[in-house]
Amino acid sequence: MQRSRIIIASVAVAAVAAIGGVTAAVASGSPASSATPSSSAPAATGATVHILQATVNGKTETILVNAQGLPLYYYQPDTAAKSLVAGQLAAAWPPVTSAMPTGNGLSGQLTAVSDAHGSQVAYNGHLLYTFITDRPGQVTGQGVQNFFVATPGIARLSGSSAPTGTVPASPSGPAAGGYGY
Repeated sequence: MQRSRIIIASVAVAAVAAIGGVTAAVASGSPASSATPSSSAPAATGATVHILQATVNGKTETILVNAQGLPLYYYQPDTAAKSLVAGQLAAAWPPVTSAMPTGNGLSGQLTAVSDAHGSQVAYNGHLLYTFITDRPGQVTGQGVQNFFVATPGIARLSGSSAPTGTVPASPSGPAAGGYGY
């Protein structure tokens, strides 16, 4: 009887420690934060999107990355107003959320779209995600499960509008057959 109580207590302590580790990973924004996003979790207040040179399918490309250098992707079936990424798909492809996203070196429009994930960051109307197997500057999700790496020149998605004074991004992406690069 005493031994079973010790085992149960040990399992409970391990579970609490694991939850604490996931919470710490989520709070730090690390790629280890693969837990399914909670709709009650507040959105980050200021995600920054940068451009970076990375190898995509053996070719050096300019891509969008987050502040930690993780490549950003879009999901081809999404619309400009609605994410179709949920459940286990969202666990592998965490949405980028921020109430006030900022960008450096971008020629297109960076916005926050209110959806099931909270305030999800979009670039030229494409909702953005990271991939849990990526590391800073390393692209491993190109073309996986209809996700494609986002680039500065990705074509504006229908239903998204350009702000006044923004130079439209060069054509590419699904409409041009280039999937964003």
